[in-house]
Amino acid sequence: MAAGNRGDVAAASGTRTMQVGVVTDPGLPAAVARAATRGLPELLGRDLGGRFDWRVETFCDELLLDEEGVLPMLTAAEEYQDRHGWDMVVLITDLPRRSGTQPILADVSTSQQAALVSLPALGGGFRLRARLRGLLVHVIGHVARDRLGLAAERLPDPYRGATGRLSARLAPLRHHTSPEERIDFHLGLTGLRGRFRLLAGMVRDNRPWRLVPHLAGATAAAAATAAFGIFYPSIWSMADALPHWRLGVISAVAIAVMVLWLLLYNDLWDRPSGHPRPGEAVLYNLSTVLTLVIGVGCMYLMLYGLALLTASAVIDLGFLQSRLGHPAGFGDYATLVWLASSMGIVAGALGSSLEGEEAVRQATYSRRENQRQARNRARADDEDARDTQREEHTAS
Repeated sequence: MAAGNRGDVAAASGTRTMQVGVVTDPGLPAAVARAATRGLPELLGRDLGGRFDWRVETFCDELLLDEEGVLPMLTAAEEYQDRHGWDMVVLITDLPRRSGTQPILADVSTSQQAALVSLPALGGGFRLRARLRGLLVHVIGHVARDRLGLAAERLPDPYRGATGRLSARLAPLRHHTSPEERIDFHLGLTGLRGRFRLLAGMVRDNRPWRLVPHLAGATAAAAATAAFGIFYPSIWSMADALPHWRLGVISAVAIAVMVLWLLLYNDLWDRPSGHPRPGEAVLYNLSTVLTLVIGVGCMYLMLYGLALLTASAVIDLGFLQSRLGHPAGFGDYATLVWLASSMGIVAGALGSSLEGEEAVRQATYSRRENQRQARNRARADDEDARDTQREEHTAS
């Protein structure tokens, strides 16, 4: 169903109203979209001309996948248009989208008056809201191009300002013709840099720093072991005797042990051989490993900071000097805490019990995709059951 001219109501000023619905997945997409759409009507009026009075409404609703693991953009857009009476719909998902090996940032359909944006393809780093705002102006301009009377070359560039130009050099965008009949084009990221940008966006969407509160068992075991190391003089002597490069290697091994434990214990690894799209399995595994490395790294830094404060407050400097046999200072506190924290992380990995920790398991994209497919099947089954009940009631 085409959107038609719904919402093109004549106003006293002579302009017409254009209603845009922005539908987002819960979590980071919803939060970023709410911030990005503030002031968006004024920006649309400035960059796309003053022929329309723009109205933008955000709506949070999980975008489900079909049986083939594909987000049905056109079907979903039509449902939201019918439900809310919007002129056009922009869907924003937190799932990565690719065409072969090429990351897809957005799909645009002028016939359906709809667009689909993949938030991870915007990358990590700063200015995520500004990048999304610029992209929204770009895709909305394309969707409404005929009604606006704009030529393609007059549409706003999704990269704005000096930071935007730098982003363009790091991951240039290209418009590619879509093989699907009612989708005009894909907006894709090109080259290896584009794939790295997608990976960075996936890790950011996982928000690894938020794993720490959900690792309560591991944190408790790590803190207990680190405390033992702080107050055990033999650990002091051992840390004092080790060169810094070996302490660094021990830290890296400790973090690797913790990551491996979380990965295997929670069954977060996707086997490419058993995945319908092996390339996606590799991408998902990379994002999961990086998410866990950053999350465990945050835990390590938190543990180190707390242990350093505790050691400085409890261990008398004179007593530390007598045990080490040489003058001591703050660096010696830092060194002994370094080794104690590494020991704590290993103990946290081996002693943690994370069964049922869904927040940890959500670090893998394939699990989230499977859950969305399952919820879509359940919703379809519920609709079929209701239809059957209505038919039986009508027949009776």
